[in-house]
Amino acid sequence: KTSTTVIVAVIDGGTDAYHPDLMVNMWVNTKEIPGNNIDDDNNGYIDDINGWNFIGGKDGKNVGPDNLELTRLYRLYKPKFDGKAKSQIAAEDMNNYLQYLEVKEEFEAEFNSVNATYKTYMEFLKSFDALKEEMGSDKFSLNDLKDKELKDTNSMLAKNILLRTLPQGLGYSDIYKQIEGGIEQIKDKRDYQLNPEFDPRSIVGDNYANQTEKNYGNNNVKGPDALHGTHVAGIIGAVRDNSYGMNGVANNVRIMVVRVVPDGDERDKDVANGIRYAADNGAKVINMSFGKAYSYNKKIVDDAVAYAESKDVLIIHAAGNDGQNNDKNGNFPNKNFENGTQAKNWVEVGASNPDKSPASFSNYGKKSVDVFAPGTDIYATAPDSTFRWLQGTSMASPVVAGVATLIRSYYPMLTADEVKVIICSSVMKVKGKQPQPLSDVENAKIGEEYKKKSDAAAKKAAKKKSKTESKPAKIKVKTPKIKYKKLCKSGGIVNAEEALELAEKKSKS
Repeated sequence: KTSTTVIVAVIDGGTDAYHPDLMVNMWVNTKEIPGNNIDDDNNGYIDDINGWNFIGGKDGKNVGPDNLELTRLYRLYKPKFDGKAKSQIAAEDMNNYLQYLEVKEEFEAEFNSVNATYKTYMEFLKSFDALKEEMGSDKFSLNDLKDKELKDTNSMLAKNILLRTLPQGLGYSDIYKQIEGGIEQIKDKRDYQLNPEFDPRSIVGDNYANQTEKNYGNNNVKGPDALHGTHVAGIIGAVRDNSYGMNGVANNVRIMVVRVVPDGDERDKDVANGIRYAADNGAKVINMSFGKAYSYNKKIVDDAVAYAESKDVLIIHAAGNDGQNNDKNGNFPNKNFENGTQAKNWVEVGASNPDKSPASFSNYGKKSVDVFAPGTDIYATAPDSTFRWLQGTSMASPVVAGVATLIRSYYPMLTADEVKVIICSSVMKVKGKQPQPLSDVENAKIGEEYKKKSDAAAKKAAKKKSKTESKPAKIKVKTPKIKYKKLCKSGGIVNAEEALELAEKKSKS
């Protein structure tokens, strides 16, 4: 069957357009003359050869880390509302005031948690340094460690950790690297994502107060960290059957890169402009593997989604990795417009495991999530001619985007909302109840219950006067199970073959 080329916009954190397994499938704006610093096609974007970067400046600099939206809202509202009672707030400010109270509580809890975690990591590091000094080296065996009588109490923590990890083949340097990695990660969160004093927006050089402003940014679509976006692009459209790397889901595809996601939360202004740019420049499918807990200006994103719908563009969006029910918790952007209606061109995607069970981290929702797709142990393109295994709903979303691209390639007469219906009506149904994804809070509750039962069993065993060694008590904690029909609207996992068969029938009706 003949196919037509479909342009797919990867709205993400940047993509390596020169990856050998992607390069020939990258969208090229043939109306632009590369490098002449002129907007040849008069679309408002100079030299946008492979797409556009909305979080870069005209001088070529790019935003790397940024705040969480939580932090930006805290910074915005604090000068106006901090220390004020509800009775002091004007009626027109009440909604913002109530949001400030919610944001303040969450921000302070998150900030304190991050600082506590940072201190813990630093204690680990201090202990490992002390142990190395006592052992005289960072290379030693399990027996060496067992036999060593330690004088410095600081090194006991490291010793106890390594007594558990060395039998598993994880030595001093392995654990030390993990601790250093944890420190870097937590420092980024503390110094950038949760730091109200940090605001990198001046790099972009736009008038941020003007939320409908366009034509800012630069044409560097790779940015400082293109791992996430390159992986997503490869899942959709890495070159097939070239005996190299891996095969993307779709074949006759051109990947347009739109960079809006920093190391932090994306801004609604950039997301809205990214969607409009993709729709205006010929994309028929948009993949958006990002999300956040708060939205600063939902309306401009809603308007952009509606604009894409008017241009017959299908949007595929990752549901998120918090193990939460999106029917009950905020997750933005989403298909729900503020006027109470829903976007018909929007597919929300959760992640499944190879055994068809839902991924433990995946968000879900009978009303808010449409379909699940493979999202664990996904091998795909990574920057600088490499490949990586990654997991997340970020990987599940492009699987569905790839299937949508196949349908739009072979059946271009089908509309965006028809393609959505086909994808959701052709899913693989999974029988029986599955382990329910759990949030951190839910996991903590199960952990507390396990500890409670474990402590009770230990006390009971201690009371036994029998000298014979008794078998350790089996601790059972009930973990919730759920059917797929309660995890998502379609009640199943995307099925490319069935979707194409259904598209064939639909095209003839």
